[in-house]
Amino acid sequence: MNERSLKAILSDSAAYLESAEASEYGAEGHAGKNQAPKSTISDLARDFGVTFRALRFYESRGLLSPTRDGVQRIYSPADRARLALILKGKQLGFTLNEIYAMVAEEKLADTRADRNAATLAGLHLTHRQIAEQLELLRNQQRDVAVAIAELEVAFQRVRAG
Repeated sequence: MNERSLKAILSDSAAYLESAEASEYGAEGHAGKNQAPKSTISDLARDFGVTFRALRFYESRGLLSPTRDGVQRIYSPADRARLALILKGKQLGFTLNEIYAMVAEEKLADTRADRNAATLAGLHLTHRQIAEQLELLRNQQRDVAVAIAELEVAFQRVRAG
């Protein structure tokens, strides 16, 4: 994963959240006739291939914020976008704490400028984390190469012996 593709992921996420919030609320800032469709926990579980338990866990950690209609959880388009970001972060190897930091930055960004600043801050944070993970993988690769060389030497000794 290079910096360009990570930047694209974060930028796409910020743009999707912004468009989801814009479609959810009218120009006056309240829900209107053209309100975006809401999703139930069943809808999200089916659409994203996750369990109800996982969705409730993300909610308990503050990563998702569904509203309630009685006992039913109702997820907004912004929640769907956050879930996509959470799952992409997991796929890229980020911890839930790191994903929480990225989602929290998105939630705090109220205006386009704030959202862009939050995206850039997230990019710098994640770029550093990717560099650290890359270094860890390179070290593991060297360790595996040493282990293979040692096994080959041992194999040759057994074969000759």
